[in-house]
Amino acid sequence: MKEKYPIIMAGIVLGIMSILLVLQGNPANMGFCIACFLRDIAGGLGLHRAGVVQYLRPEIMGLVLGAFVSALFFQEFKSRGGSSVLLRFTLGAFMMMGALIFLGCPLRMILRIAGGDFNALVALPGYIFGIWVGTLFLKQGYTLGPAAEQPQSNGLVGPFLSLGLLLLVVMAPAFIFFSAEGPGSMKAPLLVSLAAGLLVGFVAQRTRLCTMGAFRDLLLFRDYHLFSGIAALFVVVLAGNLLYGFFNPGFSSQPVAHSQDLWNFLGMGIVGLAAVLAGGCPLRQLILTGEGNADAFATILGTILGAAIMHNFGWAASPKGVTPGGQIMVIIIWILLLVIAWAVTRQAKKYLDKKKTEISSDFGA
Repeated sequence: MKEKYPIIMAGIVLGIMSILLVLQGNPANMGFCIACFLRDIAGGLGLHRAGVVQYLRPEIMGLVLGAFVSALFFQEFKSRGGSSVLLRFTLGAFMMMGALIFLGCPLRMILRIAGGDFNALVALPGYIFGIWVGTLFLKQGYTLGPAAEQPQSNGLVGPFLSLGLLLLVVMAPAFIFFSAEGPGSMKAPLLVSLAAGLLVGFVAQRTRLCTMGAFRDLLLFRDYHLFSGIAALFVVVLAGNLLYGFFNPGFSSQPVAHSQDLWNFLGMGIVGLAAVLAGGCPLRQLILTGEGNADAFATILGTILGAAIMHNFGWAASPKGVTPGGQIMVIIIWILLLVIAWAVTRQAKKYLDKKKTEISSDFGA
């Protein structure tokens, strides 16, 4: 039987840090948002020029480095990769594009629900639906293949680039772009943000915390282990919002959110399906990057490209709603994800059938 207390403690730690970061200056309902923070990093590096969402968020670097320290300390750092890298990169881009239709990652969805944002309540069934669709393909044999051991230098790229981004933050604004207004300008002090990221990265690495995994395991195995951590996170953030007067129930007047139900549902559905196909939610991909997983790092690089695409082409949603271009992209991405899932599953079944035939022939001989 799995030990339940560490995963619950991880949820509690993440919840406390989420409230703390808002108290220290992060946008409301955005103590931690992996998609939003990666989007800000893309803007900070000049990959998009949406001036209100540009900042190298230290929380992201802290998550990777916290996981890295934990993996090293517990001898779990393993440099590995080579499992359908381009597909994972593409899935990462699609994951981010869906998140920027909803305006948040699965983690922020939970934070928004705990803050009283009913728009996120609409998105939650969409996220679960996307995960459920993904599990249908998992049951049919979907797999991107095993990762292989690689030179240690490959696994160190993610952690060392995180250190490089931290250096750029310290040197700012010499080489990067910082928002003067909007969500990108709202930030906790650097050391607070970094410390929160390091702590959450450490505990998430130890417990394998993953929002997608929580719902996937419920659907496939009726396993509540990971879900207990997500439930603890929700309870802590809800309590914190009530305590500090942040709880604001309703659909309207929600921070960095829109009320177009269909697109909230479909946008988070994309995130759920892409997360299943890629093997983890955005948070989990960052933690795996810290563990030396080059495939997860490729997925993260894909999310940064996805953020640049969405803002450069004007497809990202805003509090005013989803643009016509964004709506078209949602439909296209849904179709592409289903095609990818079908094609990979079909190829995996062919490979398995071939192996079975070879084994049968060997025994027959």
